Amino acid sequence: MGNTDSKLRFRKAVIQLTTKTQPVEATDDAFWDQFWADSTTTIQDVFALVPAAEIRAVREESPSNLATLCYKAVEKLVQGAESGCPSEKERQIVLNCARLLTRVLPYIFEDPDWRGFFWSTLPGAGRAGEDEGDDEGARPLAESLLMAIADLLFCPDFTVQSHKKAGLDGPEDMQSLDSCEYIWEAGVGFAHSPPLNYIHDLNRTELLKLLLTCFSEAMYLSPSTDINTPNPWVAFFCSADNRHALPLFTSLLNVVCAYDPVGFGLPYNHLLFSDQREQLVEQAVQVLMVALEHDLVVAAAAQQALDPTAASSELEEQEQPVGPDNLFVNYLSRIHREEDFHFILKGLARLLSNPLLQTYLPNSTKKIQFHQELLVLFWKLCDFNKKFLFFVLKSSDVLEILVPILFYLNDSRADQSRVGLLHIGVFILLLLSGERNFGVRLNKPFSLRVPMDIPVFTGTHADLLVVVFHKIVTSGHQRLQPLFDCLLTIIVNVSPYLKSLCMVAANKLLHLLEAFSGSWFLYSSTQNHHLVFFLLEVFNNIIQYQFDGNCNLVYAIIRKRNVFHQLANLPSDYVSIQKALQRKKRTPAGLSHACSMESIPMEGSCPAVPAEPGTLKTSLAAYPGIEKLTEKAQVSEDGTMVALQKRHSSQERHSSQPQADQSAAAGASDTESHSGRDSEDVFYSRPEASRRRMSSTSSSVYWVPTPEWVLSWKSKLPLQTIMRLLQVLVPQVEKICIDKGLTDESEILKFLQHGTLVGLLPVPHPILIRKYQANMGTAMWFRTYMWGLVYLRNVDPPIWYDTDVRLFEIQRV
Repeated sequence: MGNTDSKLRFRKAVIQLTTKTQPVEATDDAFWDQFWADSTTTIQDVFALVPAAEIRAVREESPSNLATLCYKAVEKLVQGAESGCPSEKERQIVLNCARLLTRVLPYIFEDPDWRGFFWSTLPGAGRAGEDEGDDEGARPLAESLLMAIADLLFCPDFTVQSHKKAGLDGPEDMQSLDSCEYIWEAGVGFAHSPPLNYIHDLNRTELLKLLLTCFSEAMYLSPSTDINTPNPWVAFFCSADNRHALPLFTSLLNVVCAYDPVGFGLPYNHLLFSDQREQLVEQAVQVLMVALEHDLVVAAAAQQALDPTAASSELEEQEQPVGPDNLFVNYLSRIHREEDFHFILKGLARLLSNPLLQTYLPNSTKKIQFHQELLVLFWKLCDFNKKFLFFVLKSSDVLEILVPILFYLNDSRADQSRVGLLHIGVFILLLLSGERNFGVRLNKPFSLRVPMDIPVFTGTHADLLVVVFHKIVTSGHQRLQPLFDCLLTIIVNVSPYLKSLCMVAANKLLHLLEAFSGSWFLYSSTQNHHLVFFLLEVFNNIIQYQFDGNCNLVYAIIRKRNVFHQLANLPSDYVSIQKALQRKKRTPAGLSHACSMESIPMEGSCPAVPAEPGTLKTSLAAYPGIEKLTEKAQVSEDGTMVALQKRHSSQERHSSQPQADQSAAAGASDTESHSGRDSEDVFYSRPEASRRRMSSTSSSVYWVPTPEWVLSWKSKLPLQTIMRLLQVLVPQVEKICIDKGLTDESEILKFLQHGTLVGLLPVPHPILIRKYQANMGTAMWFRTYMWGLVYLRNVDPPIWYDTDVRLFEIQRV
C-alpha cells in the first residue's frame, strides 16, 4: 500500500510540473522534493509515470521548469556525493534523482536548442581551488553531474564496501577517500576481491545507466557531423579532471573479465536466483566501449590526415591532433603485465564461449546476451594495446577467441538484424590475420564439440575457418555480399602458413572458385573478378609455401582443373559477354546448390534462421572497400613485414596494358587495382555495394562490360603456378591410375603426398599480407554500431526508444 501511495505522490508531482504555466522557483523545496524525497520508485516506475509526451510538453511550454528540475536533481546528486550518503534516505534520494535524469536526458539531447544546457554554468559551483564567486570559474552543470556520479561510484556502504573500523562514528570523508583502495573486483592492478554485495551492484548499475545516458548525446548527432568532434561528456569524464578515472576504469574492466555466469556449476542455478552481477557487467562493458570511443576517432583522423607514403620515423614526428587525453584509452594502452593479459584474455574467452556450452540437461546453464559488446571490447584491446595483441597471438589461446567468433558468424548469417555482429567478427579476424602468428596457430587440430550447422570434418582450426566462411558465402543473406572481399582477404593472409587443409575445406575453396569464376558473375559487376584473384592467390600461396602437407588441396585442384582452364580461356569478345549476361541469376552459379553438397552437421546444432518479422535493428554507417580497409605489407625472408608504398598515379590505377614479365605476386597484388575503386572516395552503403556487386540489372544501367575491360584483368590472372602444377601432375596421376587400375582416391592422395615439385614451379612469389589500418570509414562505422547496440540492448527500461535519434535509423526486419 505504501508503495502505491508513493507512486501516486510521484505521479501527482509530475502532473503539477506539466500543468504549471508559471516558473516554479528553485527555492521551493516543498515542490521539488516530491520528485525524490517523498517517493520510493524503481526506474521502471519512473519511465511509466513520466510519459515522453509530458517531458516534451514541459520542454516546449515551461522550459524554465525543466531546467530547474535538472538543476535541482544534479544538486541533490552533488550533495549526496559530498556527504557520502550516510543515511538510507539520502541513498534513496540519490537513486531517485539518477532515475529521473536517466529518463529526462534523452529529451534534452534530442532538441538542438537544449543540447548546450548542461554545459552552461551552475551559479556558485566553482571548480576546485577557484573562487566560487567568480562566474568565469563556475563549473558547467554537466561537469558537476559527471563528478558526482564518479564520486558516488566509490561511496562506502552505498556502492563499495566500507573500510571503516567498527565503533568509529560518522561516515568516511569523501574528499580524502582514496578510491584506488575501493576497486570493485580483483584483477588488473588490484589483488583484493571484495565480498559480493548485491545491493552495491544494483546501485552501481543505476549510476552506470545514468552515466551511459549522459554519454548518449552522440546518438542525437547526425552521421554527417564532423567525426573529429569529441563527445564532450566522454572527453571530460575520461580526463584528468576526474580523480576516479583510474580506479573506475580498472573496476569496470575487472568486473567484466572476472564475471563467471556459470556460478557454482549447479544446473538451473540461474532460474533459482537472480544474478545482479550480470546487470552490472552489461552496463560496465557498455560504458567501457563507449568511453574508449573518443580516441578511436581521433586516432583514425590523425592517420587519415598523414601522408600514407611517409616513413615510420616521419610519422612519429608528425604533430598529433590537439585534444583532451582520454585516460581510459591511456590506461588500456599501458597494461603490460603478462598476468594482467592472461586475466583479461581468459575472462573474455570464458564469456564469449558461454553460448557454446553444451550440457545433457537442456537450458541448464545461463546464456549471456552481451557477446557483441565483448567483441567490441576485444577489438579495442587489440587496437589500442599492441602488446596485448602479441600476447593473444603468441600461444594457442587465440583459438579460444576464434572459435566463439566463428560460431557467432555462422549462427547469425541468415539474420538481417545481426548484420553488425557479422561485421565486427570479420573485422576482428581481419585484424588478427595481418599477423603471421595467427596463421601459424590455425594449424592446431580442432577437436571441440561445438553446436554449428556445418559439415563434420577431421582437421584443424584453419579448416573450421574455411568451412564457416564458405557457409556464410553460400547460405548467408544478401546483405553480407559486400563482406566477401574481407572474408577472402582473411584466408589469403593466413594461406602461406596452412600446413594441411582437410578434404572438406579444400573442396569448399574449389567450390567458391567455381562459383565466382562463372562468366555471368564476372561480367555483372566491375569488382567481382577481385574474388577470383583472391582465391587464386590462396592457391598460389599454399602451392608455393606449403605444398608438402596439402595433398588434399592439390587433389581437389586436379579434379577441378577444368575451372582453371575455363578461366584461362575466358571469352572476352562482345557477343560472348552479352550471352553470359543473358543468363543472369540472383546468386553466383553453383552457390545455390551448396546445401545439397553438405554432409551431416555437427551434433547439437540448429540451422541458422532469419530474424523474426518485426525485429528491431539499427542502420549502420557505410564502411570502406578492402583497399581502404587494409594496407599491403610484404613478408621478408627473416619473417618481418615491410609496408608497400601505395600507388597514387592514376596512370598506374587505370592502365590496362599487360606486362609480359609480370610475376604471380604482381598479378595477385593487382586484386584491388584496375577497377576504378581505388580512386573513389565514396564509402558505399551495404545495399548500394550489394547492388553494385550482385545485381546485373541495376549495375548494367550505369555500366556495361567491354572486351577491353575483360582483357585488362584477365591478362593479369595469376594462373602460371597452378597451370604448371597441372601440367606436371595430371599426366602422372592419369598414368598411375591406368597402370595400377586405381579407383580409390586414398591411393592417389598417398602418391601426391610423397610427390614433389621442387625445381618445377616458378620462383616463389613474395608473401603479401593485407593488414587492417585505422581509417575514418571504420571509425564512423564503429560509432554507429556501438550506439545502435546500446540503443537496442537497453530495453528494461527502454531509455532511448521513441526519441528522435539521428545517428542511425531504427528499422524493422
